[in-house]
Amino acid sequence: MEVLVSSTPDEAASRAAEVVLEGLAGADGDPVLGLATGSSPLGLYRELGRAVQEGRADFSRTHGVALDEYVGLPPGHPEGYRQVLLREVCDVVGLDPERLAVPDGTVPDLAALQRAAAAYEQRIRELGGVDVQVLGIGANGHLGFNEPGSALTSRTRVKRLSQRTRQDNARFFTGLDDVPTHCLTQGLGTILAARRLVLVATGEAKTEAVASALEGALTASVPASVLQWHPDTVVCLDEAAAAGLRNRAYYDDAAAGLPER
Repeated sequence: MEVLVSSTPDEAASRAAEVVLEGLAGADGDPVLGLATGSSPLGLYRELGRAVQEGRADFSRTHGVALDEYVGLPPGHPEGYRQVLLREVCDVVGLDPERLAVPDGTVPDLAALQRAAAAYEQRIRELGGVDVQVLGIGANGHLGFNEPGSALTSRTRVKRLSQRTRQDNARFFTGLDDVPTHCLTQGLGTILAARRLVLVATGEAKTEAVASALEGALTASVPASVLQWHPDTVVCLDEAAAAGLRNRAYYDDAAAGLPER
């Protein structure tokens, strides 16, 4: 696990973008980019858009794979994650909307949702797996919508959102009552199957969750602790999010690389 701490959120986003581009450059065939929503990756997506404008990146042949989707929102709802990713990723980096895969949370009952989850896993397999998965972290340590207690080997499935997650996400809706109670989310096992994981976290609200995930026990009580289990995890933080890390000096030394000869 590589931990990169930057002075500001903008600098963290810039470093994360370079890490993402590096991972996609090593893809066999058309690259597959796993996409998280929420506020954490927005700066990263803007930096990827800047790379496109500067001629350093091209996403026209990239496939996008969403991390999760709400259950019960009507098609086209502005806070449905397909619409969010169309605005925040496709329009920004030039990703073809036809190449964006999102779990179908609009189907009417549990059996149909379970079929949609299985179909989503199959779609990821058909694409050859995810080359780089962008991630944020919830204040309670959730990864995707894998709330505390999620099985570490879980696959895409229906999950109930915790009250804390719904309260955190209420800012995107007119109020808490409008936030869906359930979602379809890639499981922790699905996330771990990606070839590179890139977590972006900024701000003091993420300090405790980041410290528990990176330096605490590997446990279902902190779903993001599975980052410790992956062979190519890169964590991009600002100073506030990194404030609780005990091993900060080592991370900084390691990030400096080999000494010059």
